[in-house]
Amino acid sequence: SETFTQKNINCSIDKSIERYRLVVEKAHAENLRIRGYISCVLGCPYEGEVSIDRVASVAARLLDQGCYEISLGDTTGVGTPGKARALVERLLDTVPVAQLAAHFHDTYEQGLANLYAVLECGIAVVDSSVAGLGGCPYAKGATGNIATEDVLYMLDGMKIETGVDMDKLLEAGRYISDFLGREPASKAALALQKRIQANPN
Repeated sequence: SETFTQKNINCSIDKSIERYRLVVEKAHAENLRIRGYISCVLGCPYEGEVSIDRVASVAARLLDQGCYEISLGDTTGVGTPGKARALVERLLDTVPVAQLAAHFHDTYEQGLANLYAVLECGIAVVDSSVAGLGGCPYAKGATGNIATEDVLYMLDGMKIETGVDMDKLLEAGRYISDFLGREPASKAALALQKRIQANPN
């Protein structure tokens, strides 16, 4: 949304895309790939509902500039599976599914359900954060991304291979959570750690 873009990076959407073009040109000159991000795709804390057509327009402009992939961010975590699916289905009219990624926050505990919905649409790339770390200073109340531990537990249950070692992931999540003096924001991590403590061998 225009309001979020102004508050987050102090410029309009048009201006941000103009700035982005210069970054992309420089990156391509150095043989670097560039990924595009669109925030608040399922709702804005200032403007409310965000038009799917507006998201599609921004995605098309970023791809035209040479982004290899577009990450769709539900920055405030207000999305639901139906809205997430409708957005992706609309974008698939103009954007190849291989160029889309999912970036869900878990404020309303809809992150995994939203991810499941877009996996069924063919999206195969997901942003997540160990122990559910994160948030956004310009989206009050927004929590972090969906926890990587929760994502991995779900994908393992679906027999989707990720190459991620759950034990090492749990160790990393516990380390950073202890360092920050907080509990992991991952139900899977907490449950698995309790199971390990109850059955140490």
